[in-house]
Amino acid sequence: MLSEILIIVVRGIAIGSIFAMIAMSFNIVHGATGILNFAQGNMLVLGAFGAFFLANGASLGVWLPMLLVTGVIIAAVLAFQGWLTLIPLRSSVEQDSWIISTVAVSVIVGALIMIYQGPFAYNVKGPAPYFRVLGVRTPGAYGLAIGCMVFWFFAMRFFSRKTFIGLAISALSQDFDAARAAGLPVRRLQLIAFAISGLMIGTAGFLVAPVISVSADAGLRYVLNGFVAAVVGGIGSNLGTLIGGPLVGVVAMLTAYKIGGAYQDLASLLVLVGILMLRPQGLFGRTSARRV
Repeated sequence: MLSEILIIVVRGIAIGSIFAMIAMSFNIVHGATGILNFAQGNMLVLGAFGAFFLANGASLGVWLPMLLVTGVIIAAVLAFQGWLTLIPLRSSVEQDSWIISTVAVSVIVGALIMIYQGPFAYNVKGPAPYFRVLGVRTPGAYGLAIGCMVFWFFAMRFFSRKTFIGLAISALSQDFDAARAAGLPVRRLQLIAFAISGLMIGTAGFLVAPVISVSADAGLRYVLNGFVAAVVGGIGSNLGTLIGGPLVGVVAMLTAYKIGGAYQDLASLLVLVGILMLRPQGLFGRTSARRV
């Protein structure tokens, strides 16, 4: 019984780390634009396909350069998507066309994967060996997932507080009009935010490819759970994602163990509903007044 609990907790936290990274990629774009990019799930899958095509079963010496290549490619794809998404917007929050455009990108990417790779799930072999946590044999990619989550948390913390571009993007999250009046290149900063989110989600997908479903229909599940993690932690709070992601992951693993894997997404949605009822701003989110 104890070993089963350990497996649920360890693997739940690891899977939740993936959800947390999707949530962090939500936050960087949302802070700069007011947009929630619902294509992030399929971008994670594209990063995993990068691992499959560029470094499947390769040594660490090949794996690391291909990790960077994949991250840069997904960053470029996200920057282009951001440019298309922002074209019709006079300012980032005046219209809601971004909902349609980001969902459309997700559908198009999923369809392209289906056309070129079929409905099959692909297996990816990574260089990280198995390790034991309190006697529980655990895939090395789970450790990479947790490490990647921690790395991106501190990297984004440093970026937003110690770099000029990061401070400028943070200014956008406070007040678009004031940032524009101060002479900040708003659109350029917003595209940079999209690119950073792509670098984050692309490298995450590459690293966790051995333990996720690398298939055309997997993106919806990941973006759903990433969104739930973002809401649970509080939209805009990267610290909240460190709690929200693993919490959603453990709930999903516990549901799969007790009821069945088909009910994992339902459990995540119930967590979302519960948080919205008890604390709409999330665990670490801030309440804000809206001018009407």
